[in-house]
Amino acid sequence: MLDFKFIKDNLDAIRENIKNRYVSADPEKVADLYDQRNAVLQELEDLRRQRNENAGKMKGKLEPEVRQGLIAEGKALKEKIAEVEGRMEGLLAELMEAAKLIPNMAHPDAPVGKEDKDNLEIHRSADPTEFSFKPKDHVELAEELDLVDFENAARVSGSKFYYLKNEAVLLELALTRYALDVLQKHGFMLTITPDIAREEIVEGVGFNPRGEESNIYNLEGTGTCLVGTAEITLGGYYAGQMIDLSKGPILMAGVSHCFRREAGAAGQYSKGLYRVHQFTKIEMFAYCKAEESDDLHMKLRAIEEEIFNGLEIPFRVVDTCTGDLGGPAYRKFDLEAWMPGRGDEGDWGEVTSTSNCTDYQSRRLGIRYKDEDGTNRYAHTLNGTAIAVSRGIIALLENFQQEDGSIRIPEKLVPYTGFKEIHRS
Repeated sequence: MLDFKFIKDNLDAIRENIKNRYVSADPEKVADLYDQRNAVLQELEDLRRQRNENAGKMKGKLEPEVRQGLIAEGKALKEKIAEVEGRMEGLLAELMEAAKLIPNMAHPDAPVGKEDKDNLEIHRSADPTEFSFKPKDHVELAEELDLVDFENAARVSGSKFYYLKNEAVLLELALTRYALDVLQKHGFMLTITPDIAREEIVEGVGFNPRGEESNIYNLEGTGTCLVGTAEITLGGYYAGQMIDLSKGPILMAGVSHCFRREAGAAGQYSKGLYRVHQFTKIEMFAYCKAEESDDLHMKLRAIEEEIFNGLEIPFRVVDTCTGDLGGPAYRKFDLEAWMPGRGDEGDWGEVTSTSNCTDYQSRRLGIRYKDEDGTNRYAHTLNGTAIAVSRGIIALLENFQQEDGSIRIPEKLVPYTGFKEIHRS
């Protein structure tokens, strides 16, 4: 969340940011509650000072009636302090709830807009793949090559689940290992994260764990959720801790299953593997000093580009518009791969994103570091998708399909798969 004083002192800018983000929040309420909290805090500090002074007077030899008077005064102060602490607790809870609704400030260069069409393309790796034949979409290719089974998965688990089969299993493992090798080369600590997180961590990272609009699977009666991304578990790794950033940013990579309740609206752009309830993802997460986060954000984006350049998949990078940033993000870049089977003539589809969340998440999670002056500061946090495997498989099948129905494997993946092509049996 944003700093309470920052909200109070920058109400006009906060209002404009809320408008550009197309969300509902009440910064005036936050400012008013912050003032009330400060007044009650001052009252509480005065009472505690009086209590200490009272305790000091109790030392030494006193007349009985004086001692009794001080005891009575001390008891009254104790009761008053308890009452004011109760008011403070209620005010803080109300202040936190109101402040959580206010999104992070957006980067000055983030395009203002509400929908995908408002995103700004800033880089393209290559032209869309061309074919001498009519390309098929990944669903048709996967069914012909016996790589994915949607029908039995729907019968066993429900719609938008799937079985990977045969070479697709090895392809998922190959994409995972390929991405991890790239990340290890760049100094990331590799992890396999839990698929479950406590609700307070989920909320602290910036996801809504409950309610109709939540995209999170809540595990009833446990106070925990299935994670929608390893950003949650990696972001919670240092919750409530003081971290050491004196030797540079902390870089973590997490392999996890990801679970999403809402798999998207029906239609050709959400068919097959593109929007599903469960998939594997390799996530990057970084903690750094405030002055390092802009450059580190560009590094995460460069790593995503390196991964997809290595896979020889055409992609473009877009600067995400304010209405699609997500509450914690200050700036977000999406990498969209060319998907020849998307729509009637092919189209771009999101495969990764990377966000700089500044100190928005760490303020909620209580993650701090000491700067050069010894001052405690909230760390900046960043996240980025190395690869969402199901969407990586879509891009591979569709871009490397051949006229005879087989799939060529890009050279970088061959050492991991052990085969150069997937053929019909």
